[in-house]
Amino acid sequence: MQTETPPTSSIPEEAAEAAAQAMPAASSAPRQRLPLYALYTANAISRIGDVLTLLALPWFTLQTTGSLTKTGLVGFCATVAVAFTAFFGGALVDRVGFKRVSVASDLVSAVCSALVPLLYYTVGLQFWQLLTLVFLAGLGTTPGSTARAALVPDLAELAGARIERVSAATDGVSRVASFIGAPLAGLLIIVIGAGNLLWIDAATFAVSAALIGLLVPKIAAKVQPKQEPAEGKARNLRGYIADLSSGVGFLLRDAMLLSLTVTVLVTNLLDAGFGSVLAPAYVRQVFHSAVVWGAMIAGFGGAAFLGTVVFGAIGHKLPRRLSLGVGFTLAGGTRYLALALVPIPIFQVIVHTVAGFFIGPVNPLFDTIGYERIPAALRARVFGVISAGATIGMPLGALLSGYLGAWLGLQNTLLVLGAIYVLMTASLLVNPTLRHMEKPKAAEEL
Repeated sequence: MQTETPPTSSIPEEAAEAAAQAMPAASSAPRQRLPLYALYTANAISRIGDVLTLLALPWFTLQTTGSLTKTGLVGFCATVAVAFTAFFGGALVDRVGFKRVSVASDLVSAVCSALVPLLYYTVGLQFWQLLTLVFLAGLGTTPGSTARAALVPDLAELAGARIERVSAATDGVSRVASFIGAPLAGLLIIVIGAGNLLWIDAATFAVSAALIGLLVPKIAAKVQPKQEPAEGKARNLRGYIADLSSGVGFLLRDAMLLSLTVTVLVTNLLDAGFGSVLAPAYVRQVFHSAVVWGAMIAGFGGAAFLGTVVFGAIGHKLPRRLSLGVGFTLAGGTRYLALALVPIPIFQVIVHTVAGFFIGPVNPLFDTIGYERIPAALRARVFGVISAGATIGMPLGALLSGYLGAWLGLQNTLLVLGAIYVLMTASLLVNPTLRHMEKPKAAEEL
């Protein structure tokens, strides 16, 4: 594939060559597909657990406290931990190793998730304890997902697969897991209760850790950057800060990645409030059933899987910018506006299903562009910074949504946030920093 360098950037030839070498290439070595399949399976199981928590935790908080603002505080603690580790964890992932961090993060999340129902059903769970455990569980989430994302190009190379299709398949697995987990969560909340559902979530993290630990070979570590500091420097705070700064610096110099990160920062801020507070509270207040909320998420996740499959098959033939702008706009704020204006359960399921299909190209495009532009030596730390940028607004979104919902009312809050969402995503179609999206630029090597 030919690459194109925007006229505003200056990249040395050796940097371009190093970046080209960083991308997976065809190899005469025997193909190893099992590690890639293990990653898909671990992501699927972990994602099902995430969806179970997405429904169970706010429902559990609303049932036990009856407070919209406390539900927002729980969402705040969960997301502020995610944002914190997203920023500071990327450089740590590069140093410690992708596989090791993935396993350790899943185990931390498993323990913290299990402690919530354990305390609740034994000695009692205070609200401050719930906030603490949710925060600690969130600390383990992002490093693990960052590590698994950083493994994707290496495992694609081992499997002899195209990175575009592996990126699409990775996202597709997450989407179909949401499709399975959402209605399952709605039914299980009715059958066993929201508190007991958290036991299952803890088990999914443990299974994910086992799959990565046992089935992803140590060969994955060999394709990690050769430019890593010596062992002594790995323990040096100055070296760590330098690694972290290099990830921030790379993102700040890449206008396209920075623009995409800012867009996702805003949309994730809005989605955090929608998913953790506004939508479950609205469904509980108007529809009185977790099954409706589960069906909405299932429709979104199932259709998103279909959209991802379609994009994986023909996405390389489609214009990237148009696919991203139109897909993101139709998939985002439309859900907010529909929920506020048409309180009919079946209509909400249909709207979420249509939105899910159009979200299909978004994550694969983000990931593919990142893999094309970020050199392997900086991959985990830059992805960590991007993840931090994408999640840094989520705590504020979860917190504000609780207060806005209590102040303006759920319907008015959904209308305001939905309009902001549509304007933000539609701006991608006219954003000048995305004009070079169609042909990837060679990534800089620092």
